[in-house]
Amino acid sequence: MRIEQIQAFVAVSETGSFGGAAKLCDVAQSTISRQVQNLESHLKTSLFHRQAKAKLTVAGEKLLPHAKRICQEWEKIEDKIEHLLEGEQSELCVAGIHSVCAYFLPPILQKFCQIRPQVQLRVTALGSDRAIKVLRDGLVDIAVVMNNRYLTSTSDMVIKHLYHEQIQVLVSHDHPLAKKESAIIGYLAPYSQIIFKDGYGMQRMVQEVFTNHGYEMDVAMELNTLDAFRGVIRQGNFIALLPESALLESKSDSTLATVPIIMEYNDLTTYKLTREVILITTKDRLQIPTVKDFFDLVDDFSKEKN
Repeated sequence: MRIEQIQAFVAVSETGSFGGAAKLCDVAQSTISRQVQNLESHLKTSLFHRQAKAKLTVAGEKLLPHAKRICQEWEKIEDKIEHLLEGEQSELCVAGIHSVCAYFLPPILQKFCQIRPQVQLRVTALGSDRAIKVLRDGLVDIAVVMNNRYLTSTSDMVIKHLYHEQIQVLVSHDHPLAKKESAIIGYLAPYSQIIFKDGYGMQRMVQEVFTNHGYEMDVAMELNTLDAFRGVIRQGNFIALLPESALLESKSDSTLATVPIIMEYNDLTTYKLTREVILITTKDRLQIPTVKDFFDLVDDFSKEKN
């Protein structure tokens, strides 16, 4: 059963003829006849008495009020989708990792509000893996997250690389590591760690780094706010591996210290441990002008910064 069949049925019932219905729907009479015949075939009963004036059968009388409601609802749906594709969207939902929400997004949010004052922004700070999941579930329109190729490498996703940022170690100012200019993973393994909770890309990344280097992590606790990380690290001998953007306030705090991490490759080459931050949405959402405006703003802002 198709909506065109329902519309043809209602048009014939309203005009009293197949010819009148064809004029009303601006199609050929044969098209109206075929649509009604297909509907009757689907329902396994006649809907009209074929006379000089098309008269509803008993089955047609039963169908008519429901068919009218279906047509009315379909018109409402068409209007809503038309408005959506024209950019008439009342709200835009964005998910981002905590450091992005705190330091990267604010100027973009302000500019978007100037461009689209009629759109209410809803911004939620989430872990990367969780943010990607709610995007895929349709709960947000766009996300700025740490890349997880296991979750983002699907054909329906549109991804833009934004930047790489270095991962460093956060320690208290009197921690044994605080005096080092840099640290390799082997230096970090003996210390108990504070890590992000499940659903955060940083938790997965840190665990993979230690596992790949043959070390077991001693996890003291899991947290999910930067203030909590700083507070706990400040008090004791714990360490935490955090991205550089999450350490901006820590660098000006005399009770804390940050140490770059140096990775070793084949005992000959060293490189910095980094994470990739991406902008992500789905192909269908990118067709919506409001979503595309925000997507382009984030992309342009990242290019300007880099």
